[in-house]
Amino acid sequence: MNIKELRDKRLDVWNKAKAFLDDHRKDGVLSAEDDAVYARMEKELDDLAKEITRQEKLEAYEKEMAKNITTPLTTKPNNEVPVEEKKGRASDAYKKAMLDAMRCNFKRVSNVLQEGVDADGGYLVPEEYDKRIIDILSEENIMRKLGTTITTSGQHKINIAATKPAAAWIEEGGALQFSDATFSQILLDAHKLHVAIKITEELLYDNAFNLESYIVTEFGKAIANAEEDAFLNGDGTGKPLGLFAKTGGGTKAASTDAPTADDFIALIYALKRPYRKNASFIINDKNIALLRQLKDNNGVYMWQPSVQVGEPDTFLGYKLYTSQFAPTNAIAFGDYRYYNIGDRGTRSWQELRELFAGNGMIAYVAKERVDGKLILPEAVQILSITGKSTGSK
Repeated sequence: MNIKELRDKRLDVWNKAKAFLDDHRKDGVLSAEDDAVYARMEKELDDLAKEITRQEKLEAYEKEMAKNITTPLTTKPNNEVPVEEKKGRASDAYKKAMLDAMRCNFKRVSNVLQEGVDADGGYLVPEEYDKRIIDILSEENIMRKLGTTITTSGQHKINIAATKPAAAWIEEGGALQFSDATFSQILLDAHKLHVAIKITEELLYDNAFNLESYIVTEFGKAIANAEEDAFLNGDGTGKPLGLFAKTGGGTKAASTDAPTADDFIALIYALKRPYRKNASFIINDKNIALLRQLKDNNGVYMWQPSVQVGEPDTFLGYKLYTSQFAPTNAIAFGDYRYYNIGDRGTRSWQELRELFAGNGMIAYVAKERVDGKLILPEAVQILSITGKSTGSK
């Protein structure tokens, strides 16, 4: 009996079984004798199903065995998933051409580098380098971690609700009351930041020296430090507007000569509840001793050191970040996602060989255009310290 005949027979048995149930059920159940008959039908259905499965497997085996396994392989076996070819500044060719051009004083400039020429005549860094610099900026720069980064191609306008409509109770059939919703704008511009580095010709021509990694790392650290200083303290003139700026920075919550535990509790609750969910402290490294000496009424230190690598310490249940660039006379508490960082385009390199030729050195310059502003001052509260940090409780 072939598979088709087996399937037809199973269908016939199934139809008979259903008809048997409909005819012999009394009050929804089968008698003992009818149950035995139906059980034999079920067994026949199971046996037919097993036989069908068995024959299907046999047919599959026969097809497999019928293949001509002596046919020679004409291509290399390959189970790898094809990788999409990178193009432009993301390609390996662009990265290789950039490094080669740097080593030969840009005398061997490959055509592929023409894809990344910027307006100032420099060459845009390969995308992989740019991402690695961004990684270094994020690792070294706490504001890159905490703020919101936006990539812009021109001046970026951020709309802020200046006034909001308010609800009002009215009598049945009463006149509706209308209020105006107005908006203000904050502009993210672009301030130029650069870093220059000098290296000897010997290092440049020594292929054993990992020039690429050295330049990317040093450029990244230098830019990260300059950015963090500006994002915290900048006055907005030729540089970003900082978090601690007197005008345009966070909201001044209070001022104290020597901060106490009560001052920090008041600072926390000076911040509106929606912002407290993602809030954290930013303090100068030198003020850590002040916070670590504070105790609660039970004599327990309020500072809680992190027990997990990569996680910041906590103070009063909130994460705490330290920066050498944060002012020693102020402590910030807030949701720093409302500090917007605007990256204009990508970073570029230029070579300055003639400037230091007499010293046998070559300079490279990395440039970026960036801006930063706190778009909602109420999202960050500032505690000013007017006296000497003594760690008084």
